[in-house]
Amino acid sequence: MNIGEVAQISEVNSKMIRRYEEQGIIPKAGRSLSGYRQYTENDVHILKFVKKSRELGFSMKDIKQLVSLWRNKNRPSSQVKKIAQKHIEELEKKLNEIESMLSTLNHLVKNCHGDHRPDCPILDELECH
Repeated sequence: MNIGEVAQISEVNSKMIRRYEEQGIIPKAGRSLSGYRQYTENDVHILKFVKKSRELGFSMKDIKQLVSLWRNKNRPSSQVKKIAQKHIEELEKKLNEIESMLSTLNHLVKNCHGDHRPDCPILDELECH
């Protein structure tokens, strides 16, 4: 399959496929006699795996490890679980940060008159002292 076909089937665009190849996340594609990249069904499966991993927010470093573990049928699942648990901790930290930002912004918006007056607690909070 050429890169366009693989991009359509995997729902990963050609630019990202080349990037994943450069980063070693997917194996280097074979080349046709005319020099075009040629991909296999296995490459499509890896790209779908990568796409799903990206949708779950895993970093490229983690995805590279996960692909390697996925391809190694003798891997201990504890390694996979460790990566996923670390990612959960990172997501929970980000969620807490977002909740804190929302709380602060909601408080500021509630206390802003939002009328013709120039005084504004939102701008006051953003101002560096």
